[in-house]
Amino acid sequence: MFDIKEIRSQFPILKQEVNGKPLFPILFITIACGALSGFHSLISTGTTPKMLTNERQILPIGYGAMLTESFISMMALIAATSLHPADYFAINSTQEAFQALGLQVQDLPALSAMVGENLMHRPGGAVSLAVGMADVFSKIPFMDQFMGFWYHFCIMFEALFILTLIDAGSRVGRYLLQELLGKVYEPFGDTEWWPGIIFCSAFISVCWGYLVLQGNISEIWPLFGVSNQLLGTITLAIGTAVIYRMGRGRYAWVTMIPCLFMAVITCYADYLNIFDSYIPSGKWLLVLISVIMFVLVAIVMVESIRSWIRYAKTVPQDYRTQAELEAETQRELAQNKDRACAE
Repeated sequence: MFDIKEIRSQFPILKQEVNGKPLFPILFITIACGALSGFHSLISTGTTPKMLTNERQILPIGYGAMLTESFISMMALIAATSLHPADYFAINSTQEAFQALGLQVQDLPALSAMVGENLMHRPGGAVSLAVGMADVFSKIPFMDQFMGFWYHFCIMFEALFILTLIDAGSRVGRYLLQELLGKVYEPFGDTEWWPGIIFCSAFISVCWGYLVLQGNISEIWPLFGVSNQLLGTITLAIGTAVIYRMGRGRYAWVTMIPCLFMAVITCYADYLNIFDSYIPSGKWLLVLISVIMFVLVAIVMVESIRSWIRYAKTVPQDYRTQAELEAETQRELAQNKDRACAE
């Protein structure tokens, strides 16, 4: 009989734990915006193409955006390490938890006076990032008087980032819900039909709020990580199918291997979330959402693999070079331009 605990006991890497949770595969859904991000994959389908006029621009724009985000993560690490450890824990823990650590604040009272706010016990990460960045900027010559300005500027930057993230996620969620309901009732498929827009927008907003009210960040974040990485898995599956359909099947392994790896790892993490966390704590809504995600991804993966096999057998290989493809594209553009001028 299939016993996941027995399998975990046979491999040392599967037995390593952090705070009572297995490091593998939880690591892959904790760092949910690392090498693969499903949210970015989803947004790139409707946002990134608007920035492109040529396929050559995909690398500097797409990869450049990821490098920019990595730069922001480096800023966050620098900001965190610039603070005294006791001050960092004083900001990011409750009063009871900080007292249990037995630490004494160092520079935090002076920092609070400089920014004009009480910084003690403000968990969540935003405040410590803003304080750290403000402290770094204040070390620049002639900038020591602008500590409060830099602090509130960083807070505003983080608030705008969160708001745009929620806005983009809600909008994409509404599009997907409208498309799904459009299969049942056709008017929902019209993105300009106001009753459908209002209903789907309200439903997505209520779901956001309900999830937040039903659990804490330690329970919701793994669910977000699983859903995020499953979206990335779906994107890789579709990308592999597109590569085969373009006649470039010899390159399909580039997306196929990470797709299969993430599918197995993320489904395993989803399994652990359900049986080790959500069911014991009675979070049945999170159980339902996790099961639905697993079923949907299973359907997508089965259909994707079938399409890979079908395209591999039926689509001939395209061995044209990049130069030949670009020359052909230029000819097509010139023909379209001449045709438009003639009309």
